[in-house]
Amino acid sequence: MTQRVFELARTRVTLFEALLRARDAKGGKFPILEDHERRVLSYDDIIRAAFALGGKFDTLIKKRETAGIMLPTGAGAAVTFFALHAIGRTPAMLNFTAGIMNMRSAIDQANVRKILTSRRFIQMAKLEPLAKELEKHARLIYLEDVRKSIDWGDKIIALVKGFWPRLFAAKGEPDDTAVILFTSGSYGIPKGAVLSHANLVANVEQGYSHVPFEPDWSFFSPLPMFHCFGLLGGVLLPLFTGHKAFLFPSPLAVKEIPKLIHDTGANVFFATDTFAQQYARNAADDDMKCIRLMVLGAERVKPETREIYLQRFGVELLEGYGATEASPLIAVNVPERNKHGSVGQFVPGIEWRLETVPGIEGGKRLYVRGPNVMRGYLDPTKPFGIDLLPQGWHDTGDVVDVDDEGYIRILGRVKRFAKVGGEMVSLNAVESYAQTVWPHDTHAAIALPDPRKGERIILFTDNPHAKVEDLATWARANGAPELAVPKRVVNIDEIPVLGSGKTDYVVLGRLAAERFAQAEAA
Repeated sequence: MTQRVFELARTRVTLFEALLRARDAKGGKFPILEDHERRVLSYDDIIRAAFALGGKFDTLIKKRETAGIMLPTGAGAAVTFFALHAIGRTPAMLNFTAGIMNMRSAIDQANVRKILTSRRFIQMAKLEPLAKELEKHARLIYLEDVRKSIDWGDKIIALVKGFWPRLFAAKGEPDDTAVILFTSGSYGIPKGAVLSHANLVANVEQGYSHVPFEPDWSFFSPLPMFHCFGLLGGVLLPLFTGHKAFLFPSPLAVKEIPKLIHDTGANVFFATDTFAQQYARNAADDDMKCIRLMVLGAERVKPETREIYLQRFGVELLEGYGATEASPLIAVNVPERNKHGSVGQFVPGIEWRLETVPGIEGGKRLYVRGPNVMRGYLDPTKPFGIDLLPQGWHDTGDVVDVDDEGYIRILGRVKRFAKVGGEMVSLNAVESYAQTVWPHDTHAAIALPDPRKGERIILFTDNPHAKVEDLATWARANGAPELAVPKRVVNIDEIPVLGSGKTDYVVLGRLAAERFAQAEAA
């Protein structure tokens, strides 16, 4: 495997220029993109399509206007993204799984008045009620209508622009806003992160210099493009570095995805632990043996997931760590340096510092700064509508431990600690204990206010037989703190997850509050 050197100078370009740079390196005819409809696009195809589509968008979307993109992962979404950049418009990637309340918040934060979407997608995803509600706040522009309006004259113009793209593409600066992405909303209303061209290009370069990729490897990405991991890891990284990418519209197709990985012979695959377990359960033994590099993020990788992939497919799982605010990659394990239980070492160019959190022992709050870290959050009350980061430092909100070799261990989020009887208890640790007792099930811990002890811990689990007594017995036998034993265990059919695969703690908190309020009233 080839190890590369991170060069800051290579990051000082726009996203469209990074695409053109990759085309120059690989050749315009190189087949770089394929999706579930088995359309194969070359670099030239993408650039010409971006100019053709962008020419139509230019009359529909005002200059300096932010345009929402509400599309599934695929060639259409990728071309639409670059079409906006070809004409100098800023895309805001909208999470169509977030619910109408969060969607309305997102379009209000980003001042989105036009949303690019697809009738076919809305119909197949059964999003008609959402679309109807969004139409009260923004104009929905359907790509089917835009494509029908492209005539031979538009195609000839796009062809000419494709020969001299640098002459016709909108001029921009590396520090201009490239995209607005919204945080996952695991704990509250999603916030709009303002990422520049340089942020995203830098993160591609950081990842590509940190992780050794073979030149002929291809990618398979089912992660949503509204999620930073899906946009950068699944689309921008392979496009900008010359690796063919197969884009799939949803990570939820757990039976279809393993077969497609086998059919495409993909070598690089990104997922979450929850999805990875489901893919393994639905895969034939040969389906995923072609994978050479598989990175899991967004949640802790369970030992049993590692064991399944190593034994059945010969795949050594790599755990990584990121944040929307950091484009997203902050750290990741690599094949030669894979320390289980950690999320790897910091990628090149990241500065970091740790600060003590009162009441929490064994870890400190992590702050990061670097060329990939966002300008700030959307805030209409601030100059230019952005709440800039103080001296460029982003507070991750994560409590971590960094060892002497620079490996990071995530202990939990500051928000994921409960104060029980005056002591701080990690909710992540509670989930870990439950996972040890019931290793084949999924668990999620939340905290509710308690008038006597400050807070009480509630454990949700999809194990129908799980009981507090079983966890308490294990805790006594293994020296786990008594305060970390949940007050209640709630058995539910399925742990709710967000579109990114993360546990939806907002829904669980609401469910717990309603359930126990009713119980107390009774």
